[in-house]
Amino acid sequence: MPMTEQATGAHHPQPRARTGGQTTVTTEHVTGAQSLIRSLEEVGAETVFGIPGGAILPAYDPLMDSSRVRHILVRHEQGAGHAATGYAQATGRVGVCMATSGPGATNLVTPIADAHMDSVPLVAITGQVASKAIGTDAFQEADICGITMPITKHNFLVTKAEDIPRTIAEAFHIASTGRPGPVLVDIAKDALQAQTTFSWPPVTELPGYRPVTKPHAKQIREAAKLITQAKRPVLYVGGGVLKANATAELKVLAELTNAPVTTTLMALGAFPDSHPLHVGMPGMHGAVTAVTALQKADLIVALGARFDDRVTGKLDSFAPYAKIVHADIDPAEIGKNRAADVPIVGDAREVIADLVQAVQAEYSEGNAGDYSAWWQDLNRWRETYPLGYDLPDDGSLSPQQVIQRIGQLAPEGTIYAAGVGQHQMWAAHFIDYEKPATWLNSGGAGTMGYAVPAAMGAKAGMPDRTVWAIDGDGCFQMTNQELVTCALNGIPIKVGIINNGALGMVRQWQTLFYNERYSSTVLHSDETGHRTTGSQVGASQTPRKGTRVPDFVKLAEAMGCVALRCEDPADLDKVIAEANAINDRPVVVDFIVHEDAMVWPMVAAGTSNDEVLAARGVRPDFGDNEDD
Repeated sequence: MPMTEQATGAHHPQPRARTGGQTTVTTEHVTGAQSLIRSLEEVGAETVFGIPGGAILPAYDPLMDSSRVRHILVRHEQGAGHAATGYAQATGRVGVCMATSGPGATNLVTPIADAHMDSVPLVAITGQVASKAIGTDAFQEADICGITMPITKHNFLVTKAEDIPRTIAEAFHIASTGRPGPVLVDIAKDALQAQTTFSWPPVTELPGYRPVTKPHAKQIREAAKLITQAKRPVLYVGGGVLKANATAELKVLAELTNAPVTTTLMALGAFPDSHPLHVGMPGMHGAVTAVTALQKADLIVALGARFDDRVTGKLDSFAPYAKIVHADIDPAEIGKNRAADVPIVGDAREVIADLVQAVQAEYSEGNAGDYSAWWQDLNRWRETYPLGYDLPDDGSLSPQQVIQRIGQLAPEGTIYAAGVGQHQMWAAHFIDYEKPATWLNSGGAGTMGYAVPAAMGAKAGMPDRTVWAIDGDGCFQMTNQELVTCALNGIPIKVGIINNGALGMVRQWQTLFYNERYSSTVLHSDETGHRTTGSQVGASQTPRKGTRVPDFVKLAEAMGCVALRCEDPADLDKVIAEANAINDRPVVVDFIVHEDAMVWPMVAAGTSNDEVLAARGVRPDFGDNEDD
């Protein structure tokens, strides 16, 4: 299969030289391990995040000599995987992580699943026990191919050294083309140790892999007709538009049609937040206007989106009056959750570009949609139910205000990586995303601990950009050890800990649905100074009243970071400015915020989007009693 540059912008295998129009094949006598590193060099893998161990150790010896591949030694394999994901999301290239067999490989399962859910191009390379020992329960053996089969786009078990170059070339090609995703390459230790001949470029063998990128012209024409016939259309934009580098085309389509645009959590930055056609993020915690626009639409044009349950709410009540145009590069997504009236299989960039031409052709024939009444409704909802928040009565820090000021004071082009929970939703709402690849988060899997290593990977890939990790105190305690990696490798990220002393989103649900019974969500000592869970034996040795454990300032300083704390709103801008001014080391800011703040709007899980709440107890009045 020919290996051409795809819309993802990823690096693919390229021949080293051409003579008289012919490819000059590079041939070297090497070990399998040397062949692996040479292959990584040739496919353009500039950075690898990993930890050595017995089965993968042969690969680390030639890696030390490579001048083209930088290895970053992480503190946990989960950090390696999320860092590779952050690198891929920020740069558009394939992210690479590496681990040893057994527990090293299984520690990659979470980031692999995360990348699979969010369609991130990732290649995970793992060592495996010697081929003759596979299946014998050898020391540090785990069937990582079997384990990850449901959460990878493809995976390989390599037992012969001569297969390494071809496998690496195929892995990078599969990961970065079509619908991007993670690919695992598991290599037996004896294959790494064996002598072989390294030959590049290899002959790839992927006869069954031919992603459809060019959409069918008839389907495009049908979609254009529906757009011009609609009275209440919505462009429902998903992460696939970012993956396809289709943001410029999207802007042309939106401005041509004058249709409202909603961008999902995975698509923030695909269309400028400040654009008058942008009505916000849809979903469980989406803007009232975006949620309602989809519910009352008569046409939804879904571009690179998958009708996720967090967007649709109760599926059988979602957008009851809308016809569906569903464009996706993955045919398995079309019709999976919502039947499509016009299914379109293709790359989002190609689809949108063709749609622009087809709509223009409709206009030239006098067929143009009139959305003036629709925009009257949309603008009324935007004005009546804007995103907002109340400042705490006790004068403490508002978490929304903290995040909003981080966004307002950050340098232009800043990249934001968020953990999962309340702070993630506030970061989605109160930071403006005007450009693609500036918002990184774990959307599908909802992985706590994502932010710090993802920010590390983004900064490693984009060293000239400021990178802020917006994290919760719960998420931060899962992967904060990667701050050591940042400090030792000159990766000066900035971390804002939204510290409310609790697992905030779970606590919000307990407040709303569990009669304020806060079971196992408090992360520090209670008012008596006793631990809030577990045995009370030894309570006299527990932290004193008001103590937060751990002390994030001391912890961050111990890991080689500059550490700041902010508790007073009057100090907020000064502290953020101080963090922004430090660019030679990682910076951690512990923002002590009010614990009762909640994320609004909200659609309760399992309910209809018609039941969206603008705030606690506030159900929007849309000024109509009609069903259409």
